[in-house]
Amino acid sequence: MQTLKPAAIPPQSDSVQSTPFDTDSFNQVVMSTYARFPLALEKGAGCRVWDTQGREYLDFVAGIATCTLGHAHPVLIEAVTKQIQKLHHVSNLYYIPEQGELAKWIVEHSCSDRVFFCNSGAEANEAAIKLARKYAHTVLQIDKPIILTAHASFHGRTLATVTATGQPKYQKYFDPLVPGFHYVPYNDIAAIEAAISELDEGDYRVAAILIEPLQGEGGVRPGDVAYFQKLRKICDEIGILLIFDEVQVGMGRSGKLWGYEHLGVEPDIFTSAKALGGGIPIGAMMSKSFCDVFQPGEHASTFGGNPFACGVALSVCQTLERENILQNVQDRGEQLRDGLRAIAAKYPHIITEVRGWGLINGMELQASIQLTAADIVKAAMDEGLLLVPAGPKVIRFVPPLIVTEKEVETALQTLEKAIATVTA
Repeated sequence: MQTLKPAAIPPQSDSVQSTPFDTDSFNQVVMSTYARFPLALEKGAGCRVWDTQGREYLDFVAGIATCTLGHAHPVLIEAVTKQIQKLHHVSNLYYIPEQGELAKWIVEHSCSDRVFFCNSGAEANEAAIKLARKYAHTVLQIDKPIILTAHASFHGRTLATVTATGQPKYQKYFDPLVPGFHYVPYNDIAAIEAAISELDEGDYRVAAILIEPLQGEGGVRPGDVAYFQKLRKICDEIGILLIFDEVQVGMGRSGKLWGYEHLGVEPDIFTSAKALGGGIPIGAMMSKSFCDVFQPGEHASTFGGNPFACGVALSVCQTLERENILQNVQDRGEQLRDGLRAIAAKYPHIITEVRGWGLINGMELQASIQLTAADIVKAAMDEGLLLVPAGPKVIRFVPPLIVTEKEVETALQTLEKAIATVTA
């Protein structure tokens, strides 16, 4: 049996407040770009967090699939301390050893040959879009390249990535959007084939397919193996790029290091962020050497790949491997899905499906009922369990990858209590 290195439970500090957090003062100075829950978190350890009034919560959000090793993990504390005392930032005008070491680890543990570092998933996807466009112009000789993406996808909040996102609700008020994207249904190979045929006219041609191995924000919907294998065959036959957005599903979240490993295919380009740094901001775009067409000055990032972020991310990668955390993800994921399906069987009039890989799982509510995912998330929060919606009708479960058997059982019991409360 594997032994995961736990974080110590922090003692109650003098900063615990006797009065609620002042949300009014917060809202006066911070832009309201989030519909925040009425909760102010102050500290964490392992899979648990505490609010400013000292109340404890079991964290099955993990910064939205980001806190790989949970909170205050000894490896993270050591890596952060060591690197900040050594060197935290220099320009990419110079060689950065920590960046090279992290890139080497990623290349050795994936199908990629080259890595570009940035600060977030959106930036990683933006880099992939730019690389695909340059490849289209310089190699494929396409004057007006088109990138196919899926309905219900999510690729980021920059102007290009929000355009790539196949959800109109994220695009409202931000037009004119970036041209060169076309949307097709997910897991529908006929739609891909039709789009390629219809769009290849005149100067316009499909140059790449950008897709998630598992749709996260779109409702935790895993990719179909046969669909993705056909995608790979199509891209090979006509010479276009296959790009995977692994920002949420990559770095062990699925029970394998990369989501594409579930599908039996390799992408030409793929992206990562979230779990890569365990909570320290970092993003990465990986490519095979044949499509690495960037030249100096064509893309850059001031903070991307700095010594601090890369040093910490490398420690996360090495810990995943050294402590065999992927096995824990597989075991706890199976336990969680079994438990969620047992709950679903008790509430068939409320819950329609449980699905996912590893420790990214979704529970979908019946479309015909008024109850929403946010309703259950709020009820669970009141009971001491943090969850996050993935759309209006799907509850998402993305705990730290070090979550224990006992914590999964506690989460299931708390969730069932919350459902009973909101349906009483």
